[in-house]
Amino acid sequence: MTEERTRARRDPEGRRRAIVEAAADLVVDGGLPELTHRHVAQRAGVPLGSTTYYFASLDELGCEALTLLRDRAAADLREIADQLAAAGPTPATVGRILFEYVSNTDRVRADAATYAAALHQDSLRELAATWFEGLVEVLSVHTGRDAAVALAVFTDGAATHALLHDTPLSEPFLAAAAAALLRIEEHDDE
Repeated sequence: MTEERTRARRDPEGRRRAIVEAAADLVVDGGLPELTHRHVAQRAGVPLGSTTYYFASLDELGCEALTLLRDRAAADLREIADQLAAAGPTPATVGRILFEYVSNTDRVRADAATYAAALHQDSLRELAATWFEGLVEVLSVHTGRDAAVALAVFTDGAATHALLHDTPLSEPFLAAAAAALLRIEEHDDE
């Protein structure tokens, strides 16, 4: 028996956390359809009954997994905010940040899985919007809101491109796009 499993037996919160992390990994790897009690238990290295002991339903477990993914996205957004605060919103800085994001396949797949889940379950829309709205908020501190929205929309497209093409757009391309988008002026929506 592994040391982690031995600890989990004596650490109910650790076992619960392992189950949620395994569920989040499964969502990233294959979307919500991969989320079964059996798959989660196997991935977490816990007995099958543990998943139903800690979670009343797969929906509850799925929501916890998506919440963990949202929390990870929030941590990424804090890091982006720190980078922008240190270097400013220059096209090169924004291009580098975008390149780092679209190059992180797990991060992009997690966001895509959250978006896909929200398409089928309205209750998850607010959770899925966390990354987009958070990115707009972080960028708006340094740009106008319209430019921040345009950059966030572009980021979603660049992330989808990276997933579909198995390679991200280049950092120089992303910096050039950021330069154009940073010039967007505020428009009155009325």
